Amino acid sequence: MSCVLGIETTCDETACAVVADRRIVRSNVIRTQIDLHQKYGGVVPEIAARAHIEWLNDIVAEAMNRAAVSPEDISGIAVANCPGLVGCLLVGVSAAKALAFAWDKPLIGVNHVHAHLYAGCLIPPADATIASASVAASPPPLPALGLVISGGHTSLYEIKTFSSLRRLGSTIDDAVGEAFDKVSAILQLGYPGGPLVEKLARGGCADAVNFPLSLLGRQSLDFSFSGLKTAVLYHVNGERGTQRTSADLSAQQRADTAAAFERTVSEILEIKVRRAMETITAKSLIVGGGVSANELIRGRLRQLADAAGIPLYLPAMEYCTDNAAMIAGLGAELLEQGYQADLDLSAIATA
Repeated sequence: MSCVLGIETTCDETACAVVADRRIVRSNVIRTQIDLHQKYGGVVPEIAARAHIEWLNDIVAEAMNRAAVSPEDISGIAVANCPGLVGCLLVGVSAAKALAFAWDKPLIGVNHVHAHLYAGCLIPPADATIASASVAASPPPLPALGLVISGGHTSLYEIKTFSSLRRLGSTIDDAVGEAFDKVSAILQLGYPGGPLVEKLARGGCADAVNFPLSLLGRQSLDFSFSGLKTAVLYHVNGERGTQRTSADLSAQQRADTAAAFERTVSEILEIKVRRAMETITAKSLIVGGGVSANELIRGRLRQLADAAGIPLYLPAMEYCTDNAAMIAGLGAELLEQGYQADLDLSAIATA
C-alpha cells in the first residue's frame, strides 16, 4: 500500500493528510483560521501566512500519527503550489521541500483547483473497507466534465485524465463563494458567508425576489456573479442615496432575499453545466469546492446528471472545503503517472 503525504496552505486552512492507494484517506487534519479572520470579514494574507508557519509542523506530525505511518511508509510528498495567496503557498511549499529532501522522497506540485475535482474520488476512512463493493466508491469514468465552485474559483473543465485538464470557462469577476460572502455581509450575517446564507435561506421563499441571471451570452461558459451581488445590494439597501440597511428588513424579507439569491446561483450553475455538456462528451460530472456543500446546489446538479444519464461525483462534506486529502490524492495520481517536481518548485499565485 503506497501512501502520499499532502500539504495544503493556499489560503486560510492549515492542513496535512495521508492518502493510501490514491484514494483511501488515512488521516486528514485541518486547522481552520476562521477565528483569526472573522472580525475582518475576510482573509488577511499576512495573518494567514503567519498562522501557517506557527501551526504546520504540529499538523504534519498529527497527520502522520493518525495515519500510523512513519517516513519510511511515505511514497511521496504532495503540496499545493498554485494558485493561492503567495505568502501562504510559500509556507507549504518550503515545508514540503524540506520533508522531501530530509526523507529522500519524490516531491509533487499540485494545482489546488484541480485537487478540488479529485476530492470527489476520495474514500473517507469509515468507508474504506467497503470500497471494492460500493458503486459510489468506484473512480469516475473519464472523460468527465468538472465544475469547481469555491470561494476563489468558479470554473468548468474537460477532464480527460487528472493530469490532462482543459479549462472551458471561468469567472470573469467574483467567484461564487465570494458572492456568498458578500451577500452575507450585505445581510449582516457574518463570515464565512456560505453556510450562513444557506441557513437563512431555508426559511425564505425563493420566488419572492427575481434577481437577474448573468449568463454572458448564449454560448458562454464563463461566469459572472458581480452583477448578482450588486442586485442584492440594491434590493436590500435601496438605490443609491437611500439609507436603508438589512436591519430595516423584516426577518422574512431577509430570508426571502437569501433564498432568492441561492436559487439564482443554482440556476446559473445549472445552465452553464448544461451548456458544457452540449460542448464536450462527458461520461461523468465531477463537482468540487466549498460551495459544493450547499444542499440546493447539490440537488440541482444531481437532477441534471440524472437527466443526462451520467453519474455525479460530489465530495464528502469534509472534503468540500480546502483540505490536504485532496492534495495527497491527486499527488498520488500524478506520481503514478510519472510526474515529479524538482526542489526548485515555485509557489505560483495564479494558474
